[in-house]
Amino acid sequence: MQDKHEKPNQEIKHLVRIANTDLEGQKHISLALTKIKGIGHVLSNILCNISNIEKSKKAGLLSDDEVSKLDSVIKNISKNGVPSWALNRRKDYETNEDIHLIGPDLKFTQENDIKRLKKIKSYKGMRHANRLPTRGQKTKSNFRKNRGKGSLGVKRKKAKPGRV
Repeated sequence: MQDKHEKPNQEIKHLVRIANTDLEGQKHISLALTKIKGIGHVLSNILCNISNIEKSKKAGLLSDDEVSKLDSVIKNISKNGVPSWALNRRKDYETNEDIHLIGPDLKFTQENDIKRLKKIKSYKGMRHANRLPTRGQKTKSNFRKNRGKGSLGVKRKKAKPGRV
């Protein structure tokens, strides 16, 4: 069965490269964009609307112009009319601007933020350092994995030999 966007002689590209990420050509563009780190469902729909690309169009059927337009919109997300509530870094610590980070930049910035919190010994930084939850969750029953020497639960004394 053919898609409504697919022309009979048009082939689907298996991979489409947008924002230094390979996207599957068989998926709808709104779903394929979520594979880029830092872009979720809501933001992918906003990006499709800004670049005038139909969300249900397969990623492999995008023309080179559409791919380049989408790529340029993604590289300058904060300057292309995306509302500030959809950005992942509002009031940046150093620049005090609303920006959106994607890919390795996002991971690098998150790691630096956690290092800064640990360095100034804030409450949140100390929770990160002790590998405890930072947002007020209870810790009695959750977050008990990978602690100490292996297992969880009640420790029993070993039975002495000869006793049953």
